[in-house]
Amino acid sequence: MLESATILFSSTLMFFASGAIGALVCARHHDLCRRVTHGFVFGGSVLIFGLSILGLFGGRFELLLPGILPFAGGLALGLDRLSAFFLLIIATGVAPSALYAISYTRHYPQKQSSMGFMLNIFVPAMMLVVLARNVLTFLLFWEAMSLASYFLVMTESEHEETCKAGWLYLVMMHAGLACLLIGFLAMSQASGTFDMSEWARSASGIDMGMRNLVFLVMAAGFLSKAGAIPFHVWLPRAHPAAPSHVSAVMSGVMIKLGVYGLIRIAFEWLGQGPAWWGAVILMVGAVSALLGVLYALVQHDLKSLLAFSSVENIGIILLGVGAGLLFRAYNLGSLASLALVAGLYHCLNHAIFKTLLFLGAGAVVEETHTRNMEEMGGLLKRMPHTGGYFLIGSLAIAGLPPFNGFISEWLTFQALMLSFNIPVQFLNLLFALSIAALAMTAGLAAACFVKAFGITFLALPRGETVDQAHEASRTMRASMGLLSVACLALGVLPALVLRPLSNTIAEFIGDRPELSFNWNNISAADVFAVIAPFWMAMILVVLILTVWVGLHAFGTNFHRRYYETWGCGRALQTAAFEYTAAAFAYPFKRVFALLYRSIEETEIEAHPESRFFVKTITYRHETRSIIEDSVYAPIAATVRRLAAKARKLQSGNVHSYLFYILVALLALVLFAK
Repeated sequence: MLESATILFSSTLMFFASGAIGALVCARHHDLCRRVTHGFVFGGSVLIFGLSILGLFGGRFELLLPGILPFAGGLALGLDRLSAFFLLIIATGVAPSALYAISYTRHYPQKQSSMGFMLNIFVPAMMLVVLARNVLTFLLFWEAMSLASYFLVMTESEHEETCKAGWLYLVMMHAGLACLLIGFLAMSQASGTFDMSEWARSASGIDMGMRNLVFLVMAAGFLSKAGAIPFHVWLPRAHPAAPSHVSAVMSGVMIKLGVYGLIRIAFEWLGQGPAWWGAVILMVGAVSALLGVLYALVQHDLKSLLAFSSVENIGIILLGVGAGLLFRAYNLGSLASLALVAGLYHCLNHAIFKTLLFLGAGAVVEETHTRNMEEMGGLLKRMPHTGGYFLIGSLAIAGLPPFNGFISEWLTFQALMLSFNIPVQFLNLLFALSIAALAMTAGLAAACFVKAFGITFLALPRGETVDQAHEASRTMRASMGLLSVACLALGVLPALVLRPLSNTIAEFIGDRPELSFNWNNISAADVFAVIAPFWMAMILVVLILTVWVGLHAFGTNFHRRYYETWGCGRALQTAAFEYTAAAFAYPFKRVFALLYRSIEETEIEAHPESRFFVKTITYRHETRSIIEDSVYAPIAATVRRLAAKARKLQSGNVHSYLFYILVALLALVLFAK
């Protein structure tokens, strides 16, 4: 297996290198360029999938190249089961996105080369992050991943909105990198090695205060990449600004690498930590899940809605990770494994249905030339396949059976409800609040995607461009179809993933999850809770068939019949009478007004001939983020004030600059003594 894994890994890198070179060679031939570059990304991601399967079933390899990175131990890579599972997530999100991009990117004729080149850097950088085995290797590919994704976000840099989103993304990613750099260097100094696999062995001898500090700064760095609240501000701006296939990869795949790093640092590199580590992650998860879905509910921009939904799902994943840390702190290893299985299974599920939703949104935006749901409507008749796939993704992300989101959320609920095994009342209360937050999140998510699907695809068209919309291309539909099948397969037959995932967690933590399953049922914690997803799906199929047969038996006429739609007593039914996205969100804005900090304005323009008649009414009801207003706005204001004062030092006088250099040299001399 070692030789097979090494060959697969080398072949994967060759594919991406060929794609990057092809982007440069074929730069002037736009159609050829997009086919070559994205074709190599698709092929490389298929090889990543093969490498992940090999790793999940015990395949291993280690690669040390001291000559490439002569500092800190050289280039060090290795494959274990946890790395293999995240490789599976990468391949699952990237492969359909690359297939989709072959047709989708034809609308960027002048940017084919740069997009293809950066995508062939971005994807292998993510792969190498999860394979990195020392500090320098990890940070090198982490930064490569961030920079490549930044350039992809900036694809439409001619738009001011894109430039602002890219700038914010770059600032937040490098703030996170600074946190990781501090944590990595502190841990390397305390342990005496840059080899991260050696940290766990020496963690018990490191001062607890140092380990706590490292946990806090590195958790901040990884959570900023994951997009968890309060580090999420870049995500709802950068993801909508990027091309849709890039949004799908960033939201479905890249943010999971923040979860990967958090799991590595909290469960492995720092050794077993105190209970408050888990409590912090659990609270961040609960807040991210609840606020993420609340802010998604009030979005009118379809891609912004999906981006905020990613914040929500990262919160659900963190509930599993935080619960696992708390169980582990009280030596409940099997329950810790169960919670981590729930979190990681949701990682994979989110990669599937969020990629599907972003690809569906991309097809809609491509045809309507707008992301504003208020200008859509009636698209199901014009894009029936895309609408059907988007509906499947909406049902999956809402956690409804028989789709995959239901299984991972059910597992998360079971892990949280087993908190009575922890003999601390405060933590029991924290778990109870987390259960309430997850339950409320699940209900609000269903409402959110009723809005996303209904306002976008149903009723009458509200925009002129909808009339010219037509179905997406075959490759775009094929990619969405593959993801839709995956949503159903992992919801009906979760054992396909739970078996290798349980082995992965057992190897990683050292305890098997308190979970038993076969092809037709799942049992958590020795029949604490049992579910049969396969039979649930079969019952649903039987009910549908029974209704269909019953209607036939009673002689129902199934031929198409045309009747005028009931107009509710109105003579003419138009799009002006439809339920809008703003109307759908209004009750939530009223109930959660404290969080939304709404700005409501109404402008009435009178008729020029008489003030008693109204010409136009303009209504505006915008929301603001309580996190941005209370945390980031004061920080930005302080930075501006300090920058204005620092600007005075830039006098343009050479003598002043020489004086600054002299002062700096004197300070260094004094510090050296």
